[in-house]
Amino acid sequence: MKLAVKGLLSSLLLALPVVLQLSAAPLPKVKPEEVGMSLERLQRIDQMLERRIAAGEMTGAVAVVARKGKIAHVTAKGVMDLETKQPVTPATMFRVASMTKPVTSVAIMMMIEEGKIRLNDPVSRYIPEFKGQKVAVAAPAAPRGESTAAPATGARGEAPAAAGGARGDGAGGRGGRGNAPPNFTTVAATREITIKDLLTHTSGLASGQMSNSTVQAIARKQGEKLADYIPRLGTTTLEFQPGSRWAYSAQAGHDTLGRIVEIASGMPLNDFFQKRIFEPLGMKDITFWPSQSQWPRVASVYTRGANGLTKNNNPNGMSSEVYFMGSGGLISTAEDYIPFGVMLANGGELNGKRILGKKTVEMFRSAHIPDTLPGRAAGEGYGLGVRVVTNHLRRGTMLSDGTFGWSGVYGTHFFVDPVEQTVGVLLVQTSNQEVNRDFEDLVAQSIID
Repeated sequence: MKLAVKGLLSSLLLALPVVLQLSAAPLPKVKPEEVGMSLERLQRIDQMLERRIAAGEMTGAVAVVARKGKIAHVTAKGVMDLETKQPVTPATMFRVASMTKPVTSVAIMMMIEEGKIRLNDPVSRYIPEFKGQKVAVAAPAAPRGESTAAPATGARGEAPAAAGGARGDGAGGRGGRGNAPPNFTTVAATREITIKDLLTHTSGLASGQMSNSTVQAIARKQGEKLADYIPRLGTTTLEFQPGSRWAYSAQAGHDTLGRIVEIASGMPLNDFFQKRIFEPLGMKDITFWPSQSQWPRVASVYTRGANGLTKNNNPNGMSSEVYFMGSGGLISTAEDYIPFGVMLANGGELNGKRILGKKTVEMFRSAHIPDTLPGRAAGEGYGLGVRVVTNHLRRGTMLSDGTFGWSGVYGTHFFVDPVEQTVGVLLVQTSNQEVNRDFEDLVAQSIID
């Protein structure tokens, strides 16, 4: 009897890896026509990337397109590095930068579902240092020959002696590095900033030159974690009154949200991502800090300039083994990121693993911020951590109204079209907004049913 039980347990243990493997199965790959897409038309994506690479605009790229929960197209072009000439493959890993933000936003939505936080909660409920923030008000320019700098006390609401900006992935995120400190006074905020303000980039936290100049005074130190640094952000000045306009908080906003996830869940942000999102979705090659076996697969970052492409000498500034940015830092393959998009296209579920409820995803991808709010682009509203196409005619895109997604500073991009059940992921390591828009339209024009 004991031998029989022992044998049964051994059989179950041997079968366990198979069960785990099935639960995290990769997305099925099918012929494009099986999901209503044209192979010939999808190949126009390949041709576009080849042209861009040949023109010296980028070194390489991987694009993945899925429809109706299945991968219809994967293409890898170019090289990972101009010196080594190592070819790009689907296994190549890319620094996705601000494509980390939607992952953090989903983590926040999970905490909302569990009743641990509320969308309209003030940030100070979780991080008391955010109570009583001041708002910067630009002062008149000083007469010629006089200093325009605000007093360099470093106190809340006053500009330090040297201006600078947090890292930015989009408009409004940079702080005038190398320029004279901006001249401003402060007034009381009409209300506290909320979790929703951070998700929608309407908080004013580190969102322009004035606010970023105060962030410089509390610069993050080597070895600090979110718990060490984020409370100091509460002592900085806001760029504008909360909710009055949209301006990209490139780092501070979603780093603060990452800290709130840690507080609500009781887990470090990297562990939360891994256990609650990546493992259930089968995302095995996505991380804040690659392993020794993964690093050789990470592509080099290049910047375009008058003299061609120049390699970035500090490409890992967002990634860390200690400070897990809610705003950036993830490194991933295209095929490992696309399950995240497909999960959202499916209403929060993939392969029997439910990450979010259907109504939560609807809330997440709705346009909470209209395209008429100052700072937004025509036809583009903003959801809870993602841009949302609110009028495809005004935006000039083939994507359906309601399409959502985001991009990264190094050229990465993803979108989810819930009407057409289409997801596109493009990973590049050289920023080029034209390529992102071309990719969107080339995916859309491939739909034939």
